[in-house]
Amino acid sequence: MVSAAQAAEGNSAVFLMDGSQVSRQMRWSEFGAFLDGYVGLSDLAETDVRAVLVNLNPDLTVASLVFFRIWFDEEGRADSSWNVPIEALAEKGAKGPDLGGGAIRLVCRSQCPDPAFAEELWDPDMTPGSNHFHSIRKAVEANSLHFRQAEPAEENIPVLVNSSSAATDERVDIERARLAQVLREQRLRIKTLQSVHRDAVSDLQRDHRLEMQALRSEMTELDQKYERLRVSKEQLKNRLQERNEQYLALQEQLGKETPADPDAGPDVEGGKSDAETVLLREQLERKERELELREERLVALEQENQELRNREVPEDSLLEQLRNQVVFLVAYHPGVGHITLPYDDIETYFANPQAYAADQCGMNEAAYREWLAHYENPVCNHADADGNACGEPIMRVSQPADFEAGKDDRCEQHKA
Repeated sequence: MVSAAQAAEGNSAVFLMDGSQVSRQMRWSEFGAFLDGYVGLSDLAETDVRAVLVNLNPDLTVASLVFFRIWFDEEGRADSSWNVPIEALAEKGAKGPDLGGGAIRLVCRSQCPDPAFAEELWDPDMTPGSNHFHSIRKAVEANSLHFRQAEPAEENIPVLVNSSSAATDERVDIERARLAQVLREQRLRIKTLQSVHRDAVSDLQRDHRLEMQALRSEMTELDQKYERLRVSKEQLKNRLQERNEQYLALQEQLGKETPADPDAGPDVEGGKSDAETVLLREQLERKERELELREERLVALEQENQELRNREVPEDSLLEQLRNQVVFLVAYHPGVGHITLPYDDIETYFANPQAYAADQCGMNEAAYREWLAHYENPVCNHADADGNACGEPIMRVSQPADFEAGKDDRCEQHKA
């Protein structure tokens, strides 16, 4: 943690960015109070903030910029474990664009003097209309923090009589410096665009994995629901068949039985038989209605399942872009290299990536796994009677098709 007492006031400020605009400004001493935990910012609670350290020259032009990130917890206090030496990094920054006082010293994710802190930084956007450098320069010129501008020192500049050749050399030097500045800015823009592209591809791959996992979970749930209904339907059919058999057996029994009481008339026995028959018919009709309802639900569920399997991919979605080859999904596996996955193979790939890679090599999964274990750790796998492996380093076989288990994973001593 950097203490506020350790920071020199100077002409240093911290700008908090919201998109391409400066949303908040504070002097370095004020930012130090946030780092020391004395105060918090409730509106930034649980936020990963993009900030910029701005060091100014005495004439209030930009001298150096450090684009860094910092997390604010649920109470709006700066992360207590944050410890990025942004002041030291600013002194080591490479040349950046000219923001009015010559080329600045610039530190960002793609241009970091110490790679250990690159992940704690971010890249500015140089796209016209959303250029972070323009927003920062505009905020510095407004000087809302009221930095005091140093009085320009009077210099006795000797008057030289320029010859035409000296003037030409001066113009050449100026043009060379201008071209060098343009080249630096273009290289910086290329680096930041590459960084943005990598982040965008990473986000697309993560979104695709989440979308595929959600779809697989939904399909699994529907399959389980369908199976439960199918089993329930079979059980209901069996129960209904048993009731029908019981009903027929009861009818047959009632037809054969004679009155137990010789004094009871045929009307009494007939009344009992009719009542039981009506009761059984009502029970049978109720069960038939239940069966019909279950069959309707089963048909609806089957139709829903079929529609889900055959539904169109939503427009502008990640899957739509993959299907239309607007976005390509690329996977990497040792022995195969980079694989551009066809849209129809995406679900097969995510079901078992290693099996897919093995198929691309023209071999089965077990053989590919044996080669992969050798490729990642090329040592002798011979084991003695006690089960202890030899572990002697051996030559790696780089191609799966050239690997023979039991031979290429043994040292010279154990090959025989």
